[in-house]
Amino acid sequence: MTILYTHPASERHVTPSGHPEQVARHRAVLDALADLPLTHRDSPLADDADVLRCHPERYLTRLRAASPAQGQVALDGDTWLSPGSLDAALRAVGAGCAAVDALLAGEDRSAFVAMRPPGHHAERETPMGFCILGTAAIAAKRALDHHGLDRVAVLDFDVHHGNGTQDLLWAEKRAFFASTHQMPLYPGTGAADEQGAHGQILNLPLPPGSGGVQARAAWTTIAARLRDWAPGLVIVSAGFDAHAADPLASLDWDETDFAAITAMIVQAAGAAPVVSVLEGGYDLAALGRSVRAHVITLGGIAA
Repeated sequence: MTILYTHPASERHVTPSGHPEQVARHRAVLDALADLPLTHRDSPLADDADVLRCHPERYLTRLRAASPAQGQVALDGDTWLSPGSLDAALRAVGAGCAAVDALLAGEDRSAFVAMRPPGHHAERETPMGFCILGTAAIAAKRALDHHGLDRVAVLDFDVHHGNGTQDLLWAEKRAFFASTHQMPLYPGTGAADEQGAHGQILNLPLPPGSGGVQARAAWTTIAARLRDWAPGLVIVSAGFDAHAADPLASLDWDETDFAAITAMIVQAAGAAPVVSVLEGGYDLAALGRSVRAHVITLGGIAA
């Protein structure tokens, strides 16, 4: 039975009216999962020590200083802080770390972190692309540094390249990072020749309109690399904005593609447990259907 981590703090991260990364995303995800047999747990606040595995203290201090008592402040053209934003981001990180702890303790085989804001664009000292803290990368570093794993894998199928995860894990020889993403598209990173300091990064950019067939072929390649890497834990940056209905991109996937890619990941992970963390997905109906297909496949749930 998959563990579902969530918290009402996700809905206290409030973006301006019309912003695609909106409060309603959290409710759409929870509604889509409401009838599934999941183990529900509250997302705890992250310890600063976990955040500092990827971000320097001066960055966390700057975020705290920038957090408003009321209203909203812009960190860049896309990324906003409201009074509840940093708490929500810290609980997303806390949930990722708690999921790592639970799965490595043998409490389950999979977990899904249904929190916002997303995290895969947040670089070492730069919030961007709706993201404040690098949730997936921090979870990977907890598995490596706190639990002493030799190898982890972070896999990202969000339609936008996870430049933040790549930045945070670029020199981490114990972490394999692989991503499919639309190119050209924001943030402009993720070319195939970006391979990390130790050749442990695999970027497979996809052209607009390429659809599910090409996506599945790319993930067949990633799955083979994942089997060769043989990690002790797999972390998935699960963005659902490659869906054909999504307003921000045009890879034209549907929920069956997300299910198929998830099945490839689970199979290639072998004995390694899988932690999945929510990233993008901005058409609410498509997000709900896609998350549901992902979680059902992740947990081997009879739908």
